[in-house]
Amino acid sequence: MRNKLVRLLIDKGIRDRAVLKAIAQIPRHLFIDSSFEDFAYQDKAFPIAAGQTISQPYTVAFQSEKLALQAGQKVLEVGTGSGYQAAVLAAMKMKVYSIERQKELFDATRPLLQKLGYPVYMKFGDGYAGLPNHAPFDGIIVTAGAPYIPEALLEQLKVGGRLVIPVGQNTQDMIVVHKDGPQKYRQENLGEFRFVPMLQNKNA
Repeated sequence: MRNKLVRLLIDKGIRDRAVLKAIAQIPRHLFIDSSFEDFAYQDKAFPIAAGQTISQPYTVAFQSEKLALQAGQKVLEVGTGSGYQAAVLAAMKMKVYSIERQKELFDATRPLLQKLGYPVYMKFGDGYAGLPNHAPFDGIIVTAGAPYIPEALLEQLKVGGRLVIPVGQNTQDMIVVHKDGPQKYRQENLGEFRFVPMLQNKNA
C-alpha cells in the first residue's frame, strides 16, 4: 500500500527521492486510529484528536520537498499534530524540532514518535513564537493555516533558509519565504491548499 501511495505521489509531481523514500518507509496507519488502517495509504486528510487532521500525504510530500533541505540540516515544524510530518522529516535524516499547542496531541504524539524510533525534539507551546533557544533553523515548516507570517519564525530562519507556510483564512496559499539576507526576504506563491487553522495565544 505504501508503494502504491508513492507511485501516486510521483504521478502528482513529487520528485524528491528522499521524500518518496521516507513515505515508502513510514507506517502511516500508526499515526491514525488503527480501525481506519484501510484509509491510511489513500491520498486523503483524516481527522485525528483535538479537532485536528493528519494532512494528506501529497501535502506532506509537497511541503517537505519545498523545504529543499539535506540530511543533517535543522528544521522546525510548527504543529506536530499526529507526528506523521515530523516522522517524514526525521526519516529524511534531518534534525527535527517540533511545537504542538494541543496538550492532548502533544501527550499522545511524543511517546509514539519515541516508540517508533524517530528522534524528534518536541515542545508544548505556541507555534507563533517558534523555538528561539534552538534557532537558527535551516528550514521551517508550518502545518496549519496561518492568518499571517509570524515575525518570530522569519527571525529564527537562517540566511539561505526557507519557510514553507500556508497563509490565509478559509483556504490558504502555500507560501515559500526565502531568506536571502538578515532582513531580506522574497516569497513564492505555490497555489491553494486547505489546512486547519493555526491557533494563537497558547502559553509555552
